[in-house]
Amino acid sequence: MTQPVTIIMIEDDEGHARLIERNIRRSGVNNEIIPFANGTDAVKHLFGSDGSGLVQKGNALLILLDLNLPDMTGIDILKQIKENKYLKASPVVVLTTTDDSQEIKRCYELGCNVYITKPVNYENFANAIRQLGLFFSVIQVPPAAS
Repeated sequence: MTQPVTIIMIEDDEGHARLIERNIRRSGVNNEIIPFANGTDAVKHLFGSDGSGLVQKGNALLILLDLNLPDMTGIDILKQIKENKYLKASPVVVLTTTDDSQEIKRCYELGCNVYITKPVNYENFANAIRQLGLFFSVIQVPPAAS
């Protein structure tokens, strides 16, 4: 039996976080979503108190990551995730307002699985998230390494 996937949402804009969760739900995804409004709390959760990531061993995670956080960059978090033996297989979806081609290239080089630029228009943003939710409903996510 496959373990249910937990969605870790790292998004500092409360309005965006609500919109993301609401539209993921509207697309029929009922997985647990754990929201974080800053990188520090997200990193503590992902890597545990010892910083090793062992706390996630065997967990199936999908990480939604904003790049522009108040306390650290999403790039730094992405790099830590992809360098960690327990977390590196977890899919990371970068969901940000940044559409700089160098930033996009860097995220893919560091191992992000999907890079989505948040549309400025509310309806387009909501639609993009619903489509992302449909994507979540069909992808397979491996558990963190043992």
